[in-house]
Amino acid sequence: MGGQYAFLMAIRSDQGIVLRGYSFGESDRIVVLLSPNNGKIRTVAKGVRKTKSRFGARLEPLTHVDLVLYEGRNLDTITQASIIAGFPKLRLDLDAVLAAGTMAEAVDKVAVEGEPSHRLFLLLLRGLTALENGARGHDLVTAFLLKLMDALGLAPALTRCASCGRGEHLNRFSLAGGGVICDSCDTGGTVRLRAGLTEYLTLLSGADLADLPESDEALSGEAVGVARRFVEYHIEAQLHSLALLDG
Repeated sequence: MGGQYAFLMAIRSDQGIVLRGYSFGESDRIVVLLSPNNGKIRTVAKGVRKTKSRFGARLEPLTHVDLVLYEGRNLDTITQASIIAGFPKLRLDLDAVLAAGTMAEAVDKVAVEGEPSHRLFLLLLRGLTALENGARGHDLVTAFLLKLMDALGLAPALTRCASCGRGEHLNRFSLAGGGVICDSCDTGGTVRLRAGLTEYLTLLSGADLADLPESDEALSGEAVGVARRFVEYHIEAQLHSLALLDG
């Protein structure tokens, strides 16, 4: 009876969005997912690289899946996988794939194994859904990155000076200082922002990913540049997928 109980305890159900995967051994694959309840999880899919694998494309990156896992000492083994959402339309558009890759990469770099990640999971799911429904452009990525930092408690100050709280003459931006800086608090190491950029960033940070405001071509490129540098500075890692999107 005790052995049967231990077996039952070793099987669990979960869901997640596949962030990435890589080869393991001759025919297996490590699959890294973001789970709402368990954060970043690393699993192994046995035999998935064989042509007759029962998993097929169900564990491809950017797929929302339902899983049955056998808990192992170091890695959980996927025993069943079914697709909840495969986002087939976004996969047909290179810009959408690159944007989705940026979202997944950013989440992968900040998610913590074993810690609930409901906000990160829902944010990534909303971002992928927006792309599936036809949203495109730098503004979607900018809004996503700003919301990601907010979920981490690191949102940049955009409406008041990050140093003194003043709401006027916010012409500079400090990565280390945490956002916009007024002229009085500027001690160097800041960058001057184009007129209207802070307001544009504020607008995107509060917008629904599924209903973004009309894009301003004069500000859109600079906005994603500021968001990217801010995120990379605070997570201490580069977003390589975003570099491809810019290219």
